[in-house]
Amino acid sequence: MEPATMPSGDQVPMIVRYDDVRVVLASPASSRNLRAPGLPRMISGTALEDDPAALINQDPPEHSRYRRILQGTFTPRQIERWRPRAAAIANELIDRAGAEFDVVSDFALPLPARVICEMLGVPMDRFEQFRGWTEMFLSTSQASAEARGEGFAAFMAYAGELIAAHRVRPGNDLIDLLIDARDEGDRLSEDELTHMVFTLIMAGHETTASMIIRGAFRLLRHPEQYAKLAAHPELLEPAVEEILRYEGPGGNGLLRLITEDLILPDGTIPAGTVVLPNPAGANHDRSAFDDPLRFDIQRFAGSAAPNPHLAFGHGPHYCLGANLARMELQEAFRALSTRLPGLHAQDDLSTVRWTDDGLIYRPLRLLVKGS
Repeated sequence: MEPATMPSGDQVPMIVRYDDVRVVLASPASSRNLRAPGLPRMISGTALEDDPAALINQDPPEHSRYRRILQGTFTPRQIERWRPRAAAIANELIDRAGAEFDVVSDFALPLPARVICEMLGVPMDRFEQFRGWTEMFLSTSQASAEARGEGFAAFMAYAGELIAAHRVRPGNDLIDLLIDARDEGDRLSEDELTHMVFTLIMAGHETTASMIIRGAFRLLRHPEQYAKLAAHPELLEPAVEEILRYEGPGGNGLLRLITEDLILPDGTIPAGTVVLPNPAGANHDRSAFDDPLRFDIQRFAGSAAPNPHLAFGHGPHYCLGANLARMELQEAFRALSTRLPGLHAQDDLSTVRWTDDGLIYRPLRLLVKGS
């Protein structure tokens, strides 16, 4: 464990070994309640981790109850209902893009945004407003506490309006599934519902878009791998898993407060320590993955699959939207590799500029030619 400096300036130990990260993420002594005064923070000022009602900030038993109610909502069977629409949107975006386009603005950002907006019944004319809100929440810039608070309140108010509209006119959208979700009669409260819609809008487009962008960048850096994927569509699913391992989760993880001494394979973390378990580091641990710096779309193919990657986390906070993200990534790279088998970068990829003020990192632009 080595100290790492957060955007806030606080220093915390960073956990990077695969086995250590899994222990921290799975342990009941690993808390997401970081609201006590004086604890290290990821960023200064008001941030997402200040909201006790957000699912990512809850510990058992509240977190366990929330997950039990939602466990049937994001199953592969439920998510498959939206696969044809995701595929159609991906192909439509490629049709519009033309022979030369920016993967970021013309494909990766609008694809998950349109999918999640359609799933939730959100008009696309509200999308740019959502983007402004979520970029502020995911940014490490010093936005004022007042601005963050106003943005959060406005976002939550609109989520409440969406839920109210679905109560008046029920349909078969994702919001309707959330409204109907229950565990032995226990249902989500109105506050929990609005937080869930907020989380889906925020995470359902920005984080997935970043993985599409980073995955496209990685494939363009390895044109022989892209050509292999285009020639062998059966490699799509393992290719997405390798993209998730190599590029995911697009940031350095979330802080955890250790509430009692925690024994790791690599040492002991004393109670009261705030640590940063880093899934990206774990995904490149050579004790867990053979030659982890090698990008290989066949790594997860066949019967002798390696350890599971940690792009979606591990333990109680394993990403609820993992099935949705996987489906969107699969349809994104299916469309690119089948429609544009000769895709290549227009510019030297070593000159690509990356974001430098967010909790999720991705190229700002990725100019390509389709043939």
